[in-house]
Amino acid sequence: MEGAIRPATADDREAIREVARDTWHDTYNELESDIIDETVDDWYADDELERALSKPGTAVLVAETDDGVVGFTHGVVQEDEGNVLRMYVHPDHQREGIGTALHERLRDDLADFNMNRMRAIDLASNEGGRTFYEELGFEETGGGTVEMGDEEYEEVVYTLEL
Repeated sequence: MEGAIRPATADDREAIREVARDTWHDTYNELESDIIDETVDDWYADDELERALSKPGTAVLVAETDDGVVGFTHGVVQEDEGNVLRMYVHPDHQREGIGTALHERLRDDLADFNMNRMRAIDLASNEGGRTFYEELGFEETGGGTVEMGDEEYEEVVYTLEL
């Protein structure tokens, strides 16, 4: 990957939303456009990002290239488990090693909190996400649902034992 992985700052909020919005629109064909926009606006509102940036045991990282912020990840450790809450790479920059670089830095940053495993949750329909996590050594270990708009969508839980 050409570029840098660094901790996110408050100045990155709009770029994070743009990466999330573009990635969701590119990835989730089954979601209505307005549901994606509402979800991104809700999940990545300024106050939500401010809370994530200041919460102990949390890491929010961005991948930056000459094109600006092209990816980000958000992880948190609870007890001995690291949870990958968000992992996005802009569609124009996927398959360039950015997601792997983000994952490795997140894993290193969260290792200070003595985690024994990492978990990631993604929509079941995201085949690219499934491939990404499996290539990193994660295994499917469960599932659930998430509500967006008035609909429920299937999720998959991936786990990596450390």
